Amino acid sequence: MSTGPLAQAAEILLVEDSETQALQLRHMLETNGFNVSWRSTAEAALDGLNEKLPDLVIADYHLPGMNGDELTRQMRLNVRTRAIPVIMLTEARERTVERQGLESGADAYISKSAEQELIILRIKALLRRRSSPVSDEREERQSPSFGTFRRACILIVDDSLTHRTYLQGILAHEGYSVTVAPDPAEALRLVRSVDATWDCILVNLLSPGFDGIELCRQLNLYRGLAPLPGADAPSFAIVGLGNEDGGQLLARAFAAGVDDIIPTGIEADGMRVRIRALVRRKLMQDENWRIEAELRERELALARARAEAASAEALARANRELEEANDLLKGTQAQLVQAAKMASLGELVAGIAHEINNPLAYIQAHQGTVERLLTEIATKLPPDAGLERQVQKSRDRIGAMKLGLGRIQELVLNLRRFSRLDEGDFQTVNVPQSIETVLALLGHKLGTRIDVRRRYNAVPDLYCSPALLNQVVMNIVGNAADAIKGTGGIDIETESNETTYTIRITDTGPGIPPELRERIFEPFFTTKPVGSGTGLGLAIAYSVVQAHKGSIMVTAGPTGGASFIITIPRQIVS
Repeated sequence: MSTGPLAQAAEILLVEDSETQALQLRHMLETNGFNVSWRSTAEAALDGLNEKLPDLVIADYHLPGMNGDELTRQMRLNVRTRAIPVIMLTEARERTVERQGLESGADAYISKSAEQELIILRIKALLRRRSSPVSDEREERQSPSFGTFRRACILIVDDSLTHRTYLQGILAHEGYSVTVAPDPAEALRLVRSVDATWDCILVNLLSPGFDGIELCRQLNLYRGLAPLPGADAPSFAIVGLGNEDGGQLLARAFAAGVDDIIPTGIEADGMRVRIRALVRRKLMQDENWRIEAELRERELALARARAEAASAEALARANRELEEANDLLKGTQAQLVQAAKMASLGELVAGIAHEINNPLAYIQAHQGTVERLLTEIATKLPPDAGLERQVQKSRDRIGAMKLGLGRIQELVLNLRRFSRLDEGDFQTVNVPQSIETVLALLGHKLGTRIDVRRRYNAVPDLYCSPALLNQVVMNIVGNAADAIKGTGGIDIETESNETTYTIRITDTGPGIPPELRERIFEPFFTTKPVGSGTGLGLAIAYSVVQAHKGSIMVTAGPTGGASFIITIPRQIVS
């Protein structure tokens, strides 16, 4: 019969001791599209679960050694296998066997004599009830994060060969891996073995050949110690075989670290139940520790992820700082370009000033001569010659020429200052006094309409050229006064540290548009009306600041006006 895609991909583990029945069941399952692996014992099936996890287990109840119900119980104790569906098979409808199988954790109970279609339908139903697809769930269960499956390991310490053999047979039937030791020396050697992992140690407290209480005490001391640096301390359970009514024996045994005492004369079923409870608790504890270890690993992974996120944030911050440094570099580059441009203009202006100054001196010399001759001629003319009017007109024209020549001479002087032809020597200047002098000279512009606010926070003395204050501060404050229409204010603030001296001048005028801020320091560029300025004031200011190896920049003020910031290196004079 046809099966759906889910059944075709399913892996089934068949646990059956009869090879004939196993071949029949395997043929039936593979005919219906299942992949089948076969184990003849429950112990072999448990070992195989460490290699590959199936999607469903079909187990015979009656198996040699460990029965099918104990196989199911062992699977339910492990987080890797507890969700795998289990179908229990038996020869007949035995109520007791069915109850035991279902109580052990089996999902379904089917008689081997049932029709094939019924068995296939039950398998499909169990696979269909799973919450996730076969491939995804199998991949998740086979992840290394899940704990590996193992059988519980029990050590029996008894000097009686007959009793050791009896106990070994009972516990091996439960599916445990059982080891025996005839004396405490052998027991301690086995316990201290590096490769040993013990879940439960049974000690005969009534053995005539050794002191069982003392052995329990040594075992209890050992399980509080780690066998190797960095390893976990052993966590096996210690069970004493003795007499529960022993009174003094019980007290001594529990004081020595025994976890439980089982009467030596207890029936086999009672022994199995008691040991089963201890081992189940031990395995559940181990499973919890494995889960906690997995959670810790996830927390470490989360911490690593957070560290990586912090590293990414640090990298982003470094990128932002690099971008800011790049912007600063671009600004510095722009300043260097401006400085080079100003240097070239300075050489050009120097040549122009020199070329204008020579004919200007020639004209001024002859203008004085002509003016003097006209004055002499006016004194020697006869009163009735009728030439007084013409001579006076000539003298007026000479006066107008003198005024024009004065304007040209002032322009040449500004050109020479811009081109650094008249740089003064550096000297120690009292900055507040010099600024107050500049403000006094500009009193006619400031008047009472402009409030000048001073904040001299820097040291008073500065080693610089007087032109820094006489030309730079005067030009900036004068321009600010011209820009303010009506009433307003100008803030002059000084600051200093060990390396720099800063003068900040801020006005409440209309400000300078951003597109013009790069041009205001160019010679002959002005925003004033024609005839109201030469465009050399800020160019001279820029030149003076460059001579101090400093910088001058303009930004928007707090109230929308312009804010000029002059920064120069401090030179300490001893």
